[in-house]
Amino acid sequence: MKKNVLAVLMCAAMAGSLIAAPVFAENLSDTTAGIAQFEGLTANEAYDFQIVVKSFQSTYWQAALQGMDQAKEELGVTYTAQGPASESDIADQVNMLNSCINSTPAGVGLAACDTASVLESLQSAVDKGVPIVAFDTGIADAPEGSVVCTVVTDNSAAGSVAADKIYEAIKDKLGNGPVRVGEVNQDNYALNIQQRGLGFINRLIELAAADGFTVAMEGNEFYVNAAEGAVDGDADIILEVRVPAQTTVDLCSTEAATILDKEDTVAIFGSNQTAAEGLLAADANREVLGDTIIGVGFDAGTSIKAAVEDGTFLGAVTQSPLMMGYYCIYALTAAANGQELIDVPTDGYWYDASNMTDENIAPNLYD
Repeated sequence: MKKNVLAVLMCAAMAGSLIAAPVFAENLSDTTAGIAQFEGLTANEAYDFQIVVKSFQSTYWQAALQGMDQAKEELGVTYTAQGPASESDIADQVNMLNSCINSTPAGVGLAACDTASVLESLQSAVDKGVPIVAFDTGIADAPEGSVVCTVVTDNSAAGSVAADKIYEAIKDKLGNGPVRVGEVNQDNYALNIQQRGLGFINRLIELAAADGFTVAMEGNEFYVNAAEGAVDGDADIILEVRVPAQTTVDLCSTEAATILDKEDTVAIFGSNQTAAEGLLAADANREVLGDTIIGVGFDAGTSIKAAVEDGTFLGAVTQSPLMMGYYCIYALTAAANGQELIDVPTDGYWYDASNMTDENIAPNLYD
């Protein structure tokens, strides 16, 4: 019999070892409660679910599907997954979502590319009685009763961890004239990317202010306007935020290059896998990351892991897409059974060359 992953996680959580070295997960009991609601869960029937991811070919989403495969075997349910070619193909994803809802499945797992774009579809799900489990990103302003559970990393905290690491690495450069810190966000419309980007921005401003330094914002209008505590005019840190026209590594690379080529740049953060890979692509013929400019990435993938290992990146923040997928299927099954659910926060870790092989971190570093 296949070992039940949930049972192992429950034992670890109750023993306090599930997130032995997390950098964010503000309350372990909250995480445990999210897991505990699935203890002893069995499917009342052989449910078939629909899953809509952000980009079907991405290794991040393939890792999430591996977690779903584990859960479906344990529960005796099935699912069908689909997603657009890229995370910028918003209309394609909405069409896929509408088709899924119209087929009236037992439930839909949704990782929304653009959280505002799916609101009408979610109302349709309510009208048809189809429960939605949101994973990877929450959905602000979702119609009442549409999203029965959200399985997501604390993205604001994730961004703030990157800010902590960058600030520690650059603070001895402050006070002798302005320096530039860059942030590349793949978009400004997905809630998880918004939260992660602003988590970085607001934490960096907070850290600087605590030491008597100021931060001025440049770049993308959404992030500039949403920043808290930035100053106008001269500042000790110029925080430049760039967002590509579409979510691709090549376009993220173009945005990153604009920042890397400025003489006052001392650090840069890529806030998800696509953006972090864009940083590395921009650096391929510059070779300034890890030498004159501090680089920090997000998520995993072969190139990001290699960059952390060889020092090109100071480190990166990882989520657990596998466990997001795993809990998504458990939440869908519980919802189909009629169970009321609470949200499931998933863990995240800072990793660098010194801890990449730790037992709590290595399983989250997908290729």
